Amino acid sequence: MGFCMDEQAIKKDFPIFENTVMNGVPFTFLDNAAASQTPTQVLDAVQEYYKRYKANVHSSSYAIGAEAVKAYESARERVAAFIGASPQEVIFTSGTTASLNMVSRMLGRILRDGDSVVVSAMEHHSNFIPWQQIAKERNARFVVVPLEPDGSLSLEKLRGCIDESTKVVAITHASHAIGVINNAAEVCAMAHENGALCVVDAAQSAPHIPIDVRAMDCDFLAFTGQKMLGPTGTGVLYGKRELLEKQEPVWYGGGMIREVGLDESSWADIPARFEPGTPNVAGVIGLGRAVEYLLELGMERVRSHEKQLTQRAWERMRVLDGITLFGPKDLENHAGIVSFAVEGVHPHDAAEVLSGQNIAVRAGHHCAMPLMKHLGVPGTVRASFYIYNTEEDIERLIVGIQRVKDTFHG
Repeated sequence: MGFCMDEQAIKKDFPIFENTVMNGVPFTFLDNAAASQTPTQVLDAVQEYYKRYKANVHSSSYAIGAEAVKAYESARERVAAFIGASPQEVIFTSGTTASLNMVSRMLGRILRDGDSVVVSAMEHHSNFIPWQQIAKERNARFVVVPLEPDGSLSLEKLRGCIDESTKVVAITHASHAIGVINNAAEVCAMAHENGALCVVDAAQSAPHIPIDVRAMDCDFLAFTGQKMLGPTGTGVLYGKRELLEKQEPVWYGGGMIREVGLDESSWADIPARFEPGTPNVAGVIGLGRAVEYLLELGMERVRSHEKQLTQRAWERMRVLDGITLFGPKDLENHAGIVSFAVEGVHPHDAAEVLSGQNIAVRAGHHCAMPLMKHLGVPGTVRASFYIYNTEEDIERLIVGIQRVKDTFHG
């Protein structure tokens, strides 16, 4: 099978693969849905900030302070271009979790008794619990859309859960647990037909799939830097400008004010009003460079590469005895994630054996307990792919799974 990327050349940009060879066995990293690895280009950008122009942003009148501001805001421009937004619509946060908590606090203010918030049963806890809790606080209904037997989301069932009482629909673009890709544009259209706002969790799609927030017509969209080659502790909340202009901040402090009085205060323009305190300047600069790296590769190529890897993994694994694959079999609408179980072996035990072969996967409920309960399992083993993964990585995983079976079943 041929791939449209030179994965070996790409892999050379990632120092971790040189530093983690174990007894001559190369490192096979298949936990990209949790956190991707970071290329030298991003590491260099972060280090340059700390070495040459570390300063706080928007509060320094000296030269390196101005340079820090320029780099920070340049990163905002890159991120905005990456998703088809304007820079004023990009709020930097510490990650998807922070972004979703922020928007739930914002939109919680519009909820009244009897209103409803709609989510699906496949959501990451970060796009489930904040809405669950804000609905409780505001005495609103928390409506969870049931899933199909394979864990996919039926748009018809979703439509049946949205009515005139619905104020917010919060949905994942791509499932972090089983890889299904939802039609986010259709979900947003459903929400808008009923006068509701649509929030999209793009943590598993923004790093892997071309995103255009205008075409999707989402009202808010959240994603994280650590899953897309960037530093940890970085994230983004996109919001339509006309909506952000109407929102009050949910956190307070320096940098987000226009004027402070003894009795009243007023807020800075967007997006500054939502970024109080000292931001993660180095992380944001690194995120900007990570976005640049991905754009240089081309997101269509990234998507194509991962589709081929996923199809190869699915083909190889579905013929193995004692292996259960979870999620829809429609691989055209599948992210670079394969979630599986080895018969008679706990997911954590399987992951431990794979780790002994220098293969990194994720095991457990993946912060998706409602989905796992729906599937009738305590958890799964998850292999997730990215730009530096190869067909050889898939073959190592297959050999590793056989070792798991041999270890527990002889």
